[in-house]
Amino acid sequence: MGLHPQIVQVLERAKKSPLPQLWEVPAHVARRIYRDTRAALAPQAPEVASASLVIAPGPVAMRYYRPLGSKPDEALPALVYFHGGGWVIGDPDTHDVLCRQLANGARCAVYSVDYRMGPEHPFPAAVEDCVAATQFVAGRHRQVAVGGDSAGGNLATVVALQAREAGGPELSYQLLIYPATDQRLAHPSIRRNGEGYLLTLKAMQYFQSKYLPGRADLEDWRASPLLAKSLANLPPAYVITAGYDPLVDEGRAYAERLAKEGVDVAYREYPDMVHGFILFGGVVDTANAAVEECCEKLRNAFSGVTA
Repeated sequence: MGLHPQIVQVLERAKKSPLPQLWEVPAHVARRIYRDTRAALAPQAPEVASASLVIAPGPVAMRYYRPLGSKPDEALPALVYFHGGGWVIGDPDTHDVLCRQLANGARCAVYSVDYRMGPEHPFPAAVEDCVAATQFVAGRHRQVAVGGDSAGGNLATVVALQAREAGGPELSYQLLIYPATDQRLAHPSIRRNGEGYLLTLKAMQYFQSKYLPGRADLEDWRASPLLAKSLANLPPAYVITAGYDPLVDEGRAYAERLAKEGVDVAYREYPDMVHGFILFGGVVDTANAAVEECCEKLRNAFSGVTA
């Protein structure tokens, strides 16, 4: 299947940008570029009941959303969300609209984690913050899911694995949106889709150099969860991939391994989409449909229905 016409327009817009490529500038400049360019593609931010700052032990800052129509004392299930951005860029602001959509659509609390990133705080700082944040949220809510996109999807898988290894907290679900699962950059789609579709091989190598300065860390399961010895006994999962994404092969491989090892998993590939598309709801209709499907999966999971 060819690229969706709305994605073609996004790519043409990106080609005309006078801004430098992310790998050509220091991390603090790359963060600004990412923040401003993503905001231009996002839909209007929906109203929620509240969005406030919460600090977990660590300390770890999180933006805490409650869905529109919920009461202040109402017990809600919770999603701990880890933003994408290659473990170097992105923050709760770049994913604010998505987290609002998830809170309202899944009718759950959402905690958007402002985890530490490279190069200032390389691996495993992000993992440590995300684990601490999840433990904190599990102390406040009876049902807790983890989720994230791209690097955040990677962190969600790692948090779920860590929780299994530690004997808790018990997690209800994993929402994995085009997750990065293998730092070796060896899957065929890395080369096939590594140029011309927003996320490039050069960008991935840049992010990796900032996040994983120790080359031995590439095969650590906390960086490459696809290399974990076992994926059995993990929470049910919904895995989304995009057909023109360099990460599509490793996302699919992770879903296949989950299913093979007995995990209840649903998998959906959007064949005409590119990496990052779920944030493009202001200009890409499929993004909003994908968010709605994520919300449905979360609602079902919190009510005891999976896959």
